[in-house]
Amino acid sequence: MDTTEDVPAVPLRRRRRAVVLLALIAAVAYTGDQLTKLWVTSTMVEGQRIPVLPPLLQWYYIRNSGAAFSIGEGITWVFTIIMTVVAVGIIVYTRRVRSLWWGAALGLVLGGALGNLTDRLFREPSFGMGHVVDFISLPHFAIFNVADSAVVCGVVLVCLLTLLGRSPDGTRQRHAGGPDAGAEGAGGPDAEPDRG
Repeated sequence: MDTTEDVPAVPLRRRRRAVVLLALIAAVAYTGDQLTKLWVTSTMVEGQRIPVLPPLLQWYYIRNSGAAFSIGEGITWVFTIIMTVVAVGIIVYTRRVRSLWWGAALGLVLGGALGNLTDRLFREPSFGMGHVVDFISLPHFAIFNVADSAVVCGVVLVCLLTLLGRSPDGTRQRHAGGPDAGAEGAGGPDAEPDRG
């Protein structure tokens, strides 16, 4: 029985699952970010503080012209361009993603980037120069939002996956020189499939 036609179907199914997960997580992160910002802007005035779990957590409504965690205020247009490039880059890169873990990580980054990019494009003072709504305030820490949290969590997950040798294409790289490494080294024929 010839099964050669089934071989391409396996990576194709893995890619579809990873891309669907990426899209779902991006949509959840984006929607959660925009809904919480809508709630803040419609129920609070700028500068207002609401204790949530004092003294650990409070809502503190500010508008941020800088990047995540208020970095780089005054060069808003630069961050608008960066977020656009990041979002487009992730969307283009999805054709290489076959790992569910990488799909989750990139989905978080994409959803967060699109959430803050929406603010940059459509909030005051002008198109592309909009100030991002921030409201989550922790003691001795920057004020941030759901999009910032998604981006940071996604980047941390990307770093962990890279350190663990998990590739976006669904393979796990063996360390060169280790007991399992072959003559080709990591990334060659010795790269083994990764179920995640």
